[in-house]
Amino acid sequence: MTDLLIRNVRIVTGAGADAVIEGGVAVSGGIIEAVGKTPDRAQEVIDGQGMILAPGLVNTHCHAGDSLFRGLVENLPLEPWLQTVWKAEGAILNPETCRLGARLGFAELALGGVTSVIDMFWFPEQTVQAAAEVGLRVSCGGLFFDPSGMDGKTAADRPDDARAFFDRHPPSDFMRPGVFPHGAYTVGPDNLRLAAELAREHDAIFSIHASETAFERQDVLTRHGATPVRLLHELGALDERAVLAHCVHLDDEEIAILAQTGAAVAHNPLSNLKLASGFARIPDMLAAGVRVTLGTDGAISGNDLDMWLAMRLAATIHKAATGRADAVSTHEALRMATQAGAEAMGLGDRIGTIEVGKQADMILIDVSGPHAAPMFDPLTHLVYSAGRADVRHVFVAGEQIVRDRRLTRIDIAPTLEAVRALAPRIRAAIA
Repeated sequence: MTDLLIRNVRIVTGAGADAVIEGGVAVSGGIIEAVGKTPDRAQEVIDGQGMILAPGLVNTHCHAGDSLFRGLVENLPLEPWLQTVWKAEGAILNPETCRLGARLGFAELALGGVTSVIDMFWFPEQTVQAAAEVGLRVSCGGLFFDPSGMDGKTAADRPDDARAFFDRHPPSDFMRPGVFPHGAYTVGPDNLRLAAELAREHDAIFSIHASETAFERQDVLTRHGATPVRLLHELGALDERAVLAHCVHLDDEEIAILAQTGAAVAHNPLSNLKLASGFARIPDMLAAGVRVTLGTDGAISGNDLDMWLAMRLAATIHKAATGRADAVSTHEALRMATQAGAEAMGLGDRIGTIEVGKQADMILIDVSGPHAAPMFDPLTHLVYSAGRADVRHVFVAGEQIVRDRRLTRIDIAPTLEAVRALAPRIRAAIA
């Protein structure tokens, strides 16, 4: 018998420009077995009346552990902001606090309809454990960072740490190991090349900050004779495994390089706005065929991990920045947050859309409120009107990890209590 049946629901499949189906979705063994017309019975039946069913959101750039520092450092551009952030991290972070912060961040993501995340942070083993506690798919792995890190490691330790992480975590549908060099301004060319070689050797994600600010771009150019994207290209780091966060300051040639190599861009509109980093050339990237995905960055830079806000900003700010009302379409914005992100994680054939044969990563969005009436187009509602408070149920591979806006795997109350108890120490760290 079918395990799960969600019936009487409006389905935004994400599989086409305007794919909306009325009916139901049936799931067996975590796999979608029917969309639209479904069996009449199942072990569990959910009435989807008054809801939209859509693919789970995919966050391609996050620092979940940094949720501990939400709102701590304000009104600074990236470079001085980072110095204060690193001071706080150095005083507070250890395996226990990283797991605490990651659990907090992943709980926020799950409750907001995120089912998969690419996460870069210290102590990635704790990230793996926290994601499993909440029930999310995650990609994380060995950091590359040439200065002394918050984990007490040096540049010389990083390659072996990354190799050991791969040994401990063979790739699966739920855990995608990768290499995570922080940026071309904090990791030298030799270690960048080595990180890229490890990614190729393990057919793994290579995730890095790139050209987030004009200062970073000029700094890397001055030190290495090439801008971040050109340098990464020269080092052989750009291919379909690469996920470059931000890419705010690119020229035409760099956009062409990203399109030609198949590298993905993780667009983080909220942190780019809040840190005054600038406006990424997202419409130009899309026109050139660059694979654009969507991220929240960390809660310390954007103050929350709200993918709905990120999606709405991605759909709107570029219209104003370019003077073109069609700069980013509704479908393109939704695709950034779902299918394109799944593809960047190497899971495009398994998640990202509501289709028969794919794993059942699904969210049910409440559309009974005043802000959902009238509804002429469900896609438009999801991109421009819906919010994370509307997310009612969340499923990962058919398992319900959020039921009626509550996490099912963990009680988040002890985590919140522990974070609040830690807050005075965090504040004192930058006093």
